[in-house]
Amino acid sequence: MPFTEFEIAEHTLTIEQHFWFKRRLPLELRDQILGRQWLTDQRLDLFFIRPHWCRPEETVENPITRIRYVRSRQRWQIYWMRDDGQWHRYVPYPDALSLEKTLRLVEQDANGCFFG
Repeated sequence: MPFTEFEIAEHTLTIEQHFWFKRRLPLELRDQILGRQWLTDQRLDLFFIRPHWCRPEETVENPITRIRYVRSRQRWQIYWMRDDGQWHRYVPYPDALSLEKTLRLVEQDANGCFFG
């Protein structure tokens, strides 16, 4: 079952308070690099939009993480994109009980999977 409108609003607020607030870019970069999220069905994607390195008039999306909510288990599954361009489960912590905990694990990035 997809996220309801109420859940989308609630998750958006949680993402802002527990993730983007901590990842604020310096003012001089905010017009060049944007932090965004997509909430679709049972999935949440976090990514940056920035200028292409050799064609600055074009923008590219840099994925940070993909998070899936498994409603039947009430768990949030964490994924990261490997260099093969595919999403893989984040093995040290494959899932979490809350979105806040999931975002905290991504923010801490203990293994350098999400931010290099």
